Amino acid sequence: MTAVHIPGVPVIDAGQLVSTSPATGAEAGRLPVATDADVREAVDRARAAGEWWAGLGFTGRRKRLLRWRALLAERIEQLAELVHVEGGKSVADAIVEIVTAIEHIDWAARNAGRVLGPRRARSRLILAEFSAHLEYQPYGVVGVIGPWNYPVFTPIGSAAYALAAGNAVVLKPSEYTPAVGQWLVDSFAEVVPEQQVFTAVHGLGDVGAALCRSGVDKLAFTGSTATARKVMAACAETLTPVLIEGGGKDAMIVDSDADLDAAAEACVWGGMTNAGQTCIGIERVYAVDAVFDAFVDKVVARAGRLTVGPEGTDIGPITMPTQIDVIRRHIDAAITSGGRAVLGGPSAVQPPYVHPTVLVDVPEESAAVREETFGPTLTISRVRDADEAVSRANALSYGLGGSVFGRRRAVAIARRLRSGMASINSTLTFAGMSTLPFGGVGDSGFGRIHGEDGLREFGRSKAITRRRARSLLPSMTFDRTPTDVARLVKVIKTMYGRNG
Repeated sequence: MTAVHIPGVPVIDAGQLVSTSPATGAEAGRLPVATDADVREAVDRARAAGEWWAGLGFTGRRKRLLRWRALLAERIEQLAELVHVEGGKSVADAIVEIVTAIEHIDWAARNAGRVLGPRRARSRLILAEFSAHLEYQPYGVVGVIGPWNYPVFTPIGSAAYALAAGNAVVLKPSEYTPAVGQWLVDSFAEVVPEQQVFTAVHGLGDVGAALCRSGVDKLAFTGSTATARKVMAACAETLTPVLIEGGGKDAMIVDSDADLDAAAEACVWGGMTNAGQTCIGIERVYAVDAVFDAFVDKVVARAGRLTVGPEGTDIGPITMPTQIDVIRRHIDAAITSGGRAVLGGPSAVQPPYVHPTVLVDVPEESAAVREETFGPTLTISRVRDADEAVSRANALSYGLGGSVFGRRRAVAIARRLRSGMASINSTLTFAGMSTLPFGGVGDSGFGRIHGEDGLREFGRSKAITRRRARSLLPSMTFDRTPTDVARLVKVIKTMYGRNG
């Protein structure tokens, strides 16, 4: 008997994970569900492949990663169409996502040797007889649990950097976008056919839990804060180190000297691209009193022009059907508590779509302000000044990204945001900046992907010292004499005492 498929909801049918379009219900992929034993076997195979991969060195890995980058660039339309069909994202948004991922593969491949390779470290006087050097060695096998909202960009943000560092990778894609995850693995295998360096396991949440307990040497997770806690608990059983990107409720601050047209354009993009299903998406806006009314008018005008639908539109369907209930609840709560919908509102929720909604006068204690919505909605609040805006922006436990629009005080305001990232006079741009680290604080997680910090996240630092001469100040030996100790004390007082 064939299972009944609710559009967009993944189901298990005869041992296969079936993925469907949230817009049309058309089947997008059918992949074998991994058992616990399958996951362990995948990790064991990856460990053997990882030894070969690490042995290629930075030069060999760079060559192959750049071939993968080229393959993704050549097939960008094909991958974008799959992302569109499986997750509902517009093709244009999918292309932007893939372009950003390609940039990260390129940067990681080209810079891994420089960042992680052996380098000398300076000795200090007390141990001047030793030379020192530092290097970063691969962990071995890195597990990656990816999300559905950015099924190319986000897993690659971990996987490409882990691969460049010399690790093998086992990916567990979201059950909502398994076909995209398998496409990435299959494309990598075309350019690296020798060993299964990058593989995937598929299934529901229990498969992710099995990957946490499978013996991977590190695990990178992106998803909700609630699931992140479960991942950490599972990994804690074996002291497996984790990198966590949790949820977000990012804020934009619009100061009195902001370019309001630019701020409105960026606000609508930052809040409603990918139907608002973006961890670093703008969900809250704090505009100072002097510009509040004009800014709201400009946002409403821009957001009101966005088109919604399955094909050729700005905003596609909500990928997870259950998320529609969350979005509806937040809109209703905002209005019930005294807020107003100046665009959209309860009638904007038309499953599987949600039309752009802009809410004002929403109390700070409302779920629409305090909880992650993950839909094309914005709350815009009037504040006295930038200080009040910063205070409100920092009041939540989340701390992923943020945005500031202004001139004179913008940099100072951005520095005060309790977040891992901030953009000034733009939104989301730090995600595409391959030279910068990406990650959050608080309930938004810890650890970093991207940039030099992202490469180091996937390598164990190894410090090595080597004796090159006899000790002038012998201390770390039982052969030291009272005279040696007295001389050591005298040197320390001279170097580090009040007159040193």
